[in-house]
Amino acid sequence: MTSIPVDSNKQLATGSLVLGYALCSSLLAVINKLAITKFNFPGLLTALQYVTSALGVWVFGKVGLLYHDAFTYETAKKFLPAAIVFYLAIFTNTNLLRHANVDTFIVFRSLTPLLVAIADILFRNQPVPSKLTFMSLFIILGGAVGYVATDSAFNLTAYSWAFAYLVTITSEMVYIKHIVSNVGLNTWGLVFYNNLLSLMMAPLFWILTGEYKEVFAALGSNAGNWFQFDSFVAVSLSCVFGLAISFFGFAARRAISATAFTVTGVVNKFLTVVINVLIWDKHATPFGLVCLLFTLAGGILYQQSVTRAVTEPVLKHTNSEANINEEIHLVKKSDDED
Repeated sequence: MTSIPVDSNKQLATGSLVLGYALCSSLLAVINKLAITKFNFPGLLTALQYVTSALGVWVFGKVGLLYHDAFTYETAKKFLPAAIVFYLAIFTNTNLLRHANVDTFIVFRSLTPLLVAIADILFRNQPVPSKLTFMSLFIILGGAVGYVATDSAFNLTAYSWAFAYLVTITSEMVYIKHIVSNVGLNTWGLVFYNNLLSLMMAPLFWILTGEYKEVFAALGSNAGNWFQFDSFVAVSLSCVFGLAISFFGFAARRAISATAFTVTGVVNKFLTVVINVLIWDKHATPFGLVCLLFTLAGGILYQQSVTRAVTEPVLKHTNSEANINEEIHLVKKSDDED
């Protein structure tokens, strides 16, 4: 008699986490586009997001509002490769938004579920998705390609960043899923390690890209919109949402497959496109919007493929069930506080 409530609680926890990630992901893309427009320093912008997330987790942990795993050198060594991939994905994402319109970002973001599904099969020994799953993935791909094909605002720089983003985000989706499943950190611990290690890498990329020269030049000339109110608000929102998406992103990764997580991110871009049409002058034609509907239809048709855990003994479920129970406890705690 207890199996039904448990299943219901798991579904509620998973649904809440995915919904939280969807809202954060959709709004963060718009906010980051606004922030990079008002504050044209992508490396510094992402570093500020990392500071906010790492410091926020540490402070909330100190006052007892949450628990995160303590920082240790051994765990940091294990997590460092995932942090590097994560940093590269965010870095290329921000630069893509800097040099291209939102449409270009969406089409390359939409390509990732198919590549992640293939990578899951080849490198993570996941079962071959069903025919319906593959059909939905190809619908997403076809709709996204048709959507952006109506927009000719492409250039070599944008395509270069787009290709780099496609490679890194696909690697990040698969590899971090592996780390999340095996490193032994709780959700806030993952957020803390990921952002703190990424923050440590930021100065290196400032030097490699030469952005530090732009920052110093802007400071010297009192340019760069450093103290304008709209710039401050845009950057602050991007930092707050960066912390929120860190939690919901890692929690959702634990609750669903890597491909399902990626498809969720693709469908999230619907809200991004709606806002893009409303606030930016560069967007696709009505035919492109029809193609977007096909992309959304592909996301709706998608069904999470059956994992190996279904056919394995009950003891194999111990780790994943503990992770889900952690998220159920988090949701219950939030409900009690409300």
